[in-house]
Amino acid sequence: MEKHPEHPPVIDYEGSDYQTSFWNEGGRDYEDRAEQIALRRLLPDQGELLLEIGAGAGRNTPRYTGFKRVVLLDYSLTQLQQAQEFLGKDDKYTYVAGDVYRLPFVANLFDGGTMIRTLHHMQDPAAALKQVSRVLKGKSPFILEYANKHNIKAILRYLVGKQDWNPFSPEPVEFTSLNFDFHPGSIRRYLCEAGFKLERQLSVSHFRINFLKKSIPTALLVFLDSILQPTGAWWQLSPSVFTRNSTLKSALEEPAVGFFQCLDCGSVLPEKGQRENQLTCPSCGKVYPLVNGIYDFRE
Repeated sequence: MEKHPEHPPVIDYEGSDYQTSFWNEGGRDYEDRAEQIALRRLLPDQGELLLEIGAGAGRNTPRYTGFKRVVLLDYSLTQLQQAQEFLGKDDKYTYVAGDVYRLPFVANLFDGGTMIRTLHHMQDPAAALKQVSRVLKGKSPFILEYANKHNIKAILRYLVGKQDWNPFSPEPVEFTSLNFDFHPGSIRRYLCEAGFKLERQLSVSHFRINFLKKSIPTALLVFLDSILQPTGAWWQLSPSVFTRNSTLKSALEEPAVGFFQCLDCGSVLPEKGQRENQLTCPSCGKVYPLVNGIYDFRE
């Protein structure tokens, strides 16, 4: 866990085998395939530059086929190294180690963004979403997934007295350190305050129960989940909710100038530093290293 003095702590998966232990060997094939369907339904057909926040080891990155370039942002350098090994050092991909509360990009840069299985680590989701809105162009799509406290299992446990926290109340519940479930109403408010318009909601992973996953073929569970996902337009009762949003600012907003910006003074950074292994701010002299093809903006 890391903390900058001006904002909440961020969770750090440095050195973690999350991709292997949770996804590859953790019995999550059903969730992965259900999320793939949700992304296919919500993603635009094409785009120029996508920002993937919380990219991890690149599990979802190959699904963004409509975009010409993808920037993978994660706080963990080792997770991005795994993504590099998985995806390769193709010019299509830019790898950035950075903090969602202080995105190192100029305003109005991206024409698409995603944040999947990442918001649940945000102690201040509203601040994070405002940063995302800042770096997206006007009218750009933003796909947000969040962990839903208002799910059927939590509601039933609360009603029979087996759970202390209230799934109907708007505040987040922190079930373990820096792991939060959110109420759908609160998420809608955070998005609105950050300058987004909510366009579509999908309820995902309805059958995230171990005995169901062990007793029913995965293909059948995925099929049933795909049928139920559109019900998110009327109610959100699944443990995971996917949303498609668009930035409310005008598409005629002043275009981006440059790509990276200095975290300290906000100046545009040169595309190539004085040396190949770093970027140096021309205004304040702050140095940002380039580590084996990964830009490191962590502090």
